[in-house]
Amino acid sequence: MDASEPELMSRLARGDDLALNTLMDRWGDRVASFLYKMTGSRDAAVDLAQETFVKLYQARDRYRPGGNFSTYLFAIAANLARNYARWKSRHPTLSLDAAPEDGGTTVPELADPNQTPEEAARSAEKIRAVHDAFLCLPPDLREAMTLFAYEGMGYAEIATVSQCSSKAVETRIYRARQLLRDQLKGLVP
Repeated sequence: MDASEPELMSRLARGDDLALNTLMDRWGDRVASFLYKMTGSRDAAVDLAQETFVKLYQARDRYRPGGNFSTYLFAIAANLARNYARWKSRHPTLSLDAAPEDGGTTVPELADPNQTPEEAARSAEKIRAVHDAFLCLPPDLREAMTLFAYEGMGYAEIATVSQCSSKAVETRIYRARQLLRDQLKGLVP
């Protein structure tokens, strides 16, 4: 049975804990992907995604089905990402699993069997540059761009998640595009 998210949240509020599994199956990868783009760390993204669903479960009685479920869910995830960023700024560490200084990467490289090794290397370099530039965006701009470009949310939905006005979202997306364009202008297409 394909229950809608509001139906699943209603079942969850009535004590059907298996409804949470369905929500996690549907939304887990998207939430983790969003959190990875926000934190730049796969481990942190997985942990925060799990925590997002814990918070969703804890708030199951407060959910109101009139709103957009994705906005509700991503607001929880965005708040956790903001808290994580604040915590990281107060507790800087150097990971033993960090990329080596000799040019190794933590960005997955997509293998295309039709590419020559030289083309594959250039493609991986571009992917790495875009990833690094995206992570250099200020958190509020990165959040707005991630929700807009990867989650397909509109300005009003992003404004709800980000707790700001639609005009502020429009400005953040514009500024993020400008910064990315400036950082990546040397990248040959």
